[in-house]
Amino acid sequence: MTIFKKMALAGVIAVTASSVAHAETRVTFKSAKTTSSYYQMAVQISEAIKSGSKGDVIVTVEESQGSVQNVLGAATRAGNYVFTTPPVLVKLAVAGKAMFKNKANPKFGDIRALFPIPSLTMHFVVRTDAGINNFAGLEGKTILLGKGSFGAKEGAKYLKLFGLEGKVTLANVELSNAVPALKNGQIDGFVTAGSYPAPNVIEAAAGTGVKVLSLSDDQIAKTKRTRLTIPVGTYAGQDGDITTTSLPVVAYTTTNMDDATAYQLTKTYWDQKGAMGKGAAWWNGVTFDMLKNVTGPIHPGALKYYAEMGAPLAAHHK
Repeated sequence: MTIFKKMALAGVIAVTASSVAHAETRVTFKSAKTTSSYYQMAVQISEAIKSGSKGDVIVTVEESQGSVQNVLGAATRAGNYVFTTPPVLVKLAVAGKAMFKNKANPKFGDIRALFPIPSLTMHFVVRTDAGINNFAGLEGKTILLGKGSFGAKEGAKYLKLFGLEGKVTLANVELSNAVPALKNGQIDGFVTAGSYPAPNVIEAAAGTGVKVLSLSDDQIAKTKRTRLTIPVGTYAGQDGDITTTSLPVVAYTTTNMDDATAYQLTKTYWDQKGAMGKGAAWWNGVTFDMLKNVTGPIHPGALKYYAEMGAPLAAHHK
């Protein structure tokens, strides 16, 4: 081999090695409908991961029709598949119960958690001039629940649990019109579920005097949901903490993802969370303490990061 051929071959090897060394890690992030706040969160995570990893990890966000579809994808998607869902759905999928009864798959057992994201938080919002200070005060009032959403279903459930079924007038107004309806006195309050601070609650608090009702310990126990505290000052005019319920949401992957990628994703997410919080306040409520909402195992790569950070972990996480 001539000296020129050797030099050319060496150049090819060097370029190839360089390309491998700087190869991007591709991740697919299955989120929610594009109109959902959770899709916005996925886009924010994607941008944060790209920035935090200096372009080494590229996250492509895919629209989803919901959490059940996301979980079902874990049985068929290869590679670095990440998706969001409440932990309870993963638990049901692994057990082959409820909506997964006829769709059982052993691969559901390969699902592993990465990190928590903002929870779906229940808000019972009422006008301050309506004289409503607790749930009993809703009797005889006109409340907007909306239709079909988690918040609407959950709100109806709570009214029944707290003895208010049939004692509250339910407004026939779309949830998107809740704030105008509240301002013009068409309704006394509305129910919404979203990561706090919820945009529609911010709007209502800014333009109309409102109060977000707190639940008692007994009421929270009846709902069988996760307790959550909305800190004082989150909304205009809020002079104390709000105790309410939530549906935790977690980003998951499967054992198809290698430990190094899971570690990098998890570390970059937490490293960038502060920056994300400056642009969208709902990230500020996410803490290591929310790992207690993860009911199944955490990916070994993510576990390594949490162990390094001294994050609280349970035996079932390992």
